[in-house]
Amino acid sequence: MKRLLGVALGVLTAIGGFVDIGDLVTNAVVGSRFGLSLVWVVGVGVVGICLFANMSGRVAAASGRATFEVIRERLGARAGLANLAASFLINLMTVTAEIGGVALALQLASSVYYLLWIPVAAFAVWLVIWRVKFSVMENVTGLLGLTLVTFAVALFLLKPDWGSLANQVLAPAVPAQETAPTYWYYAIALFGAAMTPYEVFFFSSGAVEEGWTVKDLGQSRINVLVGFPLGGLLSVSIAAVSAVVLLPAGIAVTSLSQVVLPVAEGAGKVGLAFVLVGMVAATFGAALETTLSSGYTLAQFFGWSWGKFRRPAQAARFHLAMIICLLVGIGVLATGADPVLVTEYSVVFSAIALPLTYLPILIVANDPQYMGEHVNGRPVNVLAMIYLLIILVASVAAIPLMIVTGAGA
Repeated sequence: MKRLLGVALGVLTAIGGFVDIGDLVTNAVVGSRFGLSLVWVVGVGVVGICLFANMSGRVAAASGRATFEVIRERLGARAGLANLAASFLINLMTVTAEIGGVALALQLASSVYYLLWIPVAAFAVWLVIWRVKFSVMENVTGLLGLTLVTFAVALFLLKPDWGSLANQVLAPAVPAQETAPTYWYYAIALFGAAMTPYEVFFFSSGAVEEGWTVKDLGQSRINVLVGFPLGGLLSVSIAAVSAVVLLPAGIAVTSLSQVVLPVAEGAGKVGLAFVLVGMVAATFGAALETTLSSGYTLAQFFGWSWGKFRRPAQAARFHLAMIICLLVGIGVLATGADPVLVTEYSVVFSAIALPLTYLPILIVANDPQYMGEHVNGRPVNVLAMIYLLIILVASVAAIPLMIVTGAGA
């Protein structure tokens, strides 16, 4: 039973990381424009985040240190500061987007304008982080987020042409109405969304929060191998229902309300109700993750006391940093900035900054001073080097593709 409950950390990370406001919209956009021709990117992303999170969790369990504690120790303060700046700014963008995502999901559920929900959503995030235990937070949010499986149920109820969908997956091609640069821009966006660094910050810090040791490495693998593939399957389901309903109708997704249209058509009002619960839970879980990750990165790098296992008074700077991040997010959204657009930019910039966190973790995972006998094996290192090359290519190509395509327009 304890092991089963422990999987909740992986589930929460997967739901909040794979299926946040950016993924809800980006996967629907991709499905409505490219069908399932980019599903292969989700597969590549799932394997990559499993590899990244497994190394990060193993480092945390073996060394007792979270990601940015390791980065500062291994790279030094000056080089580590560049990593911190890039990761923190992207994380702050994502906090802003996720708070907006919660507000948009609540607007769908209540018909109350989303801007009115933004301070409510931010206050709720702060209250949960301040008062709710880490284990309760992850279990409740993760389990409620699982109602997003309604997307998969709706896909079956729509009774699609499975042969056509399989052909799109197995023989991916750029649709006639799209260009190759746009296709590859969205490929990088999907990859960046799958391997968003905050997922790993949260995962490794959560391992420290829960007091993992080398005895818990099996638990870490279960979390990774259950949670992240689940998130990937949910992402594919979102793209698939859009490909079945919206692509033939020529409807390109531009808002969160269009994401749920295929669910309403396939599963009716009951399915719509379930998916709205899942969307609120997933975006709220992602808001918790990103807010905590902002505090984690700063506190770990600067050596502050941190963690939900400590009382707020014992980790005052950690909690103050998170409050400031929430206030910044509210301020940005109050200007009328589109949270969906903010998130789409954040996932692309995540791909750009990914080498800054991936490479240090890969180095430490091979350092016997930190890892002892739990260093990477040869097969893991071969796969890790392949992914390092993929990450570098995506990082270099992201900005030129963004400029050429007008951010995928």
